Amino acid sequence: MIKMSRLVALFCAFALITTACGDDSSDDAASDVSIVIALGSEPTSLDPHLVDDGGERAVNDNIYETLLSRASNGDLVPSLAAGFPTRLSDTTWQFKLRDGVSFHNGEAFNAASVVASVNRMARLIEEGVSDLEGFFASLSGAEAVDDSTVNISTAEPDGVLPSRMYWLKIIPASAEASSDLSGSVVGTGPYKFVDWTRGESVNLEANTDYWDGGAPSVGDVKYRFISESGSRLAGLLSGDYDVITNLNPGDASSAPQAATALGQEHPILILDADEGITADRNVRLALNLAVDTDTIADSLFSGFASVDQGQILSPSILGYNEAIKAYPYDPERAAQLINDAGVAGETITLVGESSGRWLLDAELLQAVAGYWEDAGLVVDLQLPEFGAYIGVLFDRENRRDAVFVSSSNDILDADRQFSSYYEAGGIGSSNTDAELADLIDAGRREVDDAVRAGLYQKASQIAYDEAYFVWLINNEDIYGLSARMSWQPRADSKLLVKEMSAS
Repeated sequence: MIKMSRLVALFCAFALITTACGDDSSDDAASDVSIVIALGSEPTSLDPHLVDDGGERAVNDNIYETLLSRASNGDLVPSLAAGFPTRLSDTTWQFKLRDGVSFHNGEAFNAASVVASVNRMARLIEEGVSDLEGFFASLSGAEAVDDSTVNISTAEPDGVLPSRMYWLKIIPASAEASSDLSGSVVGTGPYKFVDWTRGESVNLEANTDYWDGGAPSVGDVKYRFISESGSRLAGLLSGDYDVITNLNPGDASSAPQAATALGQEHPILILDADEGITADRNVRLALNLAVDTDTIADSLFSGFASVDQGQILSPSILGYNEAIKAYPYDPERAAQLINDAGVAGETITLVGESSGRWLLDAELLQAVAGYWEDAGLVVDLQLPEFGAYIGVLFDRENRRDAVFVSSSNDILDADRQFSSYYEAGGIGSSNTDAELADLIDAGRREVDDAVRAGLYQKASQIAYDEAYFVWLINNEDIYGLSARMSWQPRADSKLLVKEMSAS
């Protein structure tokens, strides 16, 4: 009888020979490389149509796909669509779809899938249960022309529709009626959902039948949720994690590798322009003048940030207003305005979150609170857990004096941020300025880029003059990588594991 040790040896030898000689199926086989990614916050849901949540996106961007995508430099490119859409009318766009694509559950991707995705998103927004109104409020429906052709309609002309289709994740047609897809996470992407242990981890595995090149090089990925930056770094240094998000700028030299890219994150403070202490325009102006944004960029962010020029847009985004400059740091005038308004010594509520979702968010808010107290106010700084914070951010009925958000221009178009935070009625807006709302609405309907740019520049000027926000910085995305990782961050800040490799 052959001993077990000899059987093992013979098996190993055979495996080596097979590997050396090649295997016709190896290109489609799942890799045995596994990585661990540490996120600053846990997803509040894994339903891609319900929440505006960076934790959800970090996971679901690898499971679900969209009609259009973006190259790593931000250029719009086809994905599940076979090419760019054709505008049939002011309110209808036609997409030709890619053939031979299947969902992880075996369902075919086709026009019915797109119709289901568009109609479900429109329904959830109408029912008021989706946080994604700022992305998709214009969608009115979709119609299948044939299995590989679909027409998508908007309620009014919408020049942003192609960019929106970079953000709408496509679900199986059978999932259209679902109220929450967190229990059935099924896409067409390079990774399949395995499980979610709440409060601990999400596990994905490579899709060996992936339509775009077969299985990716990383076979399995585990997401861990570590809110404290120092703990993420410690796990990276100990070998527990391979990628960590929101690496503290001061720790960049301590990581085995630090990877950076100028991101789309713009931390701002939304001020209640209609009620409370911030209803006074001079108080809102004082809150801007009181904050030393240069020191925040240079010291707190160690130079991995630039000061926002009085607007929420990056210079590369259509509608950026070059004439607007950042408010100067003028603590004496800030204190005088606070005193003249008769609110010196009064309390202002400042709400952020405690999970570490965004880079140095708590530290940034603590710095702002200190500047405002120096100007003569008492700051009630509240840092609830992320789910509670989201509830505050999107609560239109009970606005707080100042609410923090790090607003990333996810679709790389001004409408995303303006419709969400600038326009009256936007999901995170806190003003009722009719002129500003009309400009943003007109910009959304306009299909001529030059006209759109002018409308958005006027909107930025009004928001700046009225000091509807405290504009802070545009920070770089900073990631810590283990020594075995190879990955270059993207212009759109997506964590696409298919673009990563590990030894």
